[in-house]
Amino acid sequence: MVVPGLLWLAVFAVVPLGFLATVSLWKHSLFGLTTAVSLDAYRIIANEPVYALVLWQTLRIALVTTLLSLVISYPLAMFLARLKGHHKTLAVVLVFLPFWTSYVVRTFVWLPMLGRSGVVNSTLLALGIIDKPLDWLLYNEGTVYVGLVYVYTLYMTLPIYLSLDRLDPKLVEAANDLGATPLQAFRRVVLPLTMPGIWSGCTMVFLLSCGAYVTPQLLGGTSGHMLGNVIAAQFLHTNNWPLGAALSLILVVVVIGFLFVAGRRLGLQQLFMGERR
Repeated sequence: MVVPGLLWLAVFAVVPLGFLATVSLWKHSLFGLTTAVSLDAYRIIANEPVYALVLWQTLRIALVTTLLSLVISYPLAMFLARLKGHHKTLAVVLVFLPFWTSYVVRTFVWLPMLGRSGVVNSTLLALGIIDKPLDWLLYNEGTVYVGLVYVYTLYMTLPIYLSLDRLDPKLVEAANDLGATPLQAFRRVVLPLTMPGIWSGCTMVFLLSCGAYVTPQLLGGTSGHMLGNVIAAQFLHTNNWPLGAALSLILVVVVIGFLFVAGRRLGLQQLFMGERR
């Protein structure tokens, strides 16, 4: 019964990665690609500090996005878990509603909101708070955080909500009966029991943020580019496929390394399914 799943992984994961590794060893010249084995792409990456800086910026943006998503999603998940009946159903639907539209549309909508003639600037001008439009609302690293947190909030909220929803309220009541304050009950009972959901959400948001392309492309400008944008440029504009493939492999290795560390800490089953060992 596992054969279909293994075939799926082989066709859509192993084979593409193998092809990517092969392309990274090809040689690029003004006349196109040759299949001669060469390490030129990796030499370029090693000798050009800009690629290391972009990789570091990508990891930093992904980490900050993960932390911001956690700060926003945990109270939201706790609010959803405490609702009852049709109120909970309605609230969950409202949380999911924006994510039924296209990823690109949800990212693009920030342009008319934060642009020079956008909603934010128009409102501030109308209220007399500013006398000219703010140019720094768009095309910088801060805007990338706004877009990524908005896009990936659901991936953080959902596993935390499931952990909180499965939490037995009698445990919190018992902690209160034993003299624990609400803060102590949260820190010693609720938080440890919802850590699987937190780790699952953090892992999903971090991995998705590492590979982000659309959001930094539309909102980041020159200061908010991530490694995904550099990789796309190698394939689409400069036609340096070996360099793009090598950068892709490096990003894959970094992501797998993160999964390995998180898996050693929690176990992959707990990490993705929220099961306590």
